[in-house]
Amino acid sequence: MYKSITIKIGSNVLTRPDGKLDVERMAHITDQIAFLHKKGVKVILVSSGAVAAGRSLVNYKHRKDPVSERQLLSSVGQVKLVTNYASLFDMHKMSCAQVLVTKEDFRTREHYLNMKNCISVLLNNQIVPIINENDAVSVTALMFTDNDELAGLVASMMNTEALFILTNVDGIFNGNPNSPDSQLVEEIDSENVDLTGYVTTQKSNFGRGGMLTKGRVAQSTAAGGISVHIANGTNENVITLLASDAESVRHTRFLPGTPRPAVKKWMAYSAGFANSEVHINEGARQALFSAKATSLLLAGVTRMEGDFKKGDLLKIIDFNNKVVGIGKAQYDRKKADEHKNDAKYKPLVHYDYLYLFS
Repeated sequence: MYKSITIKIGSNVLTRPDGKLDVERMAHITDQIAFLHKKGVKVILVSSGAVAAGRSLVNYKHRKDPVSERQLLSSVGQVKLVTNYASLFDMHKMSCAQVLVTKEDFRTREHYLNMKNCISVLLNNQIVPIINENDAVSVTALMFTDNDELAGLVASMMNTEALFILTNVDGIFNGNPNSPDSQLVEEIDSENVDLTGYVTTQKSNFGRGGMLTKGRVAQSTAAGGISVHIANGTNENVITLLASDAESVRHTRFLPGTPRPAVKKWMAYSAGFANSEVHINEGARQALFSAKATSLLLAGVTRMEGDFKKGDLLKIIDFNNKVVGIGKAQYDRKKADEHKNDAKYKPLVHYDYLYLFS
């Protein structure tokens, strides 16, 4: 049995056909988490459902723009969602805590560690963290793709043994899940499979993301050493079965790769926060992707774009204009310009603070 799990519950799992919150399903989910809790398993819950909860509380006459409507429903609904969770966990003599985040909370290493410390304190005090994006203040440019992305980041940050992504289908299929000719893909290598060829881009009825997003998050998370399972959250006892006997559940599992150092786990999810670029030549690319641990030297940099300071994240772009990695600058742009012709100057990005995309 896994000893630590991040569980992501999708909107379609928690939402009834009329778009409102399914409290009975919530009760079954909390029953399963309580069972694991009593077995000593640490569980982090990333839960959608605030908008669905808000639909049962708000009677608005004039249709609003999508952003305002989401802000309205999620603001009101988040209170209802967590209140329901608190009541259900209380029946098991357990406590839960609300943790609302935005993508900006993971922008810097300092914020990242503050978030990690917050969740660690809750877990160490036997409190279930219930995490959701703060849709009341997040707008399009600052939003996670959906809670799948948030769950992958949290699982990597907290280094849980497993991530369960629960949706309303059995997993990833090699075609349309509704087609009788499609087959469930039971196991996927976290690094070597291109999902775009057969995963549908269709989004769920109530959520923002689709199965392609789930697959990409699963691949990235699993590549860092975490076992990822995509399964049907509407099935009975799916959480407890995945935790103890995953082979008995019809689902898709992403095989875990080699664990990454903690700082590289943060960097793997922080490419969107890098505002500056360094372009490298073919020799530098070959060196970075060789079997030997290699830092990025100024000698391999063909040009730099944007101003940056020491500690800022840099996008690393190869000669084909492809983003191949992200690194933490060891010094600022002014110093880099001063020493760009100095072949012996210290690396712009040290290997310990370099993450390469496979």
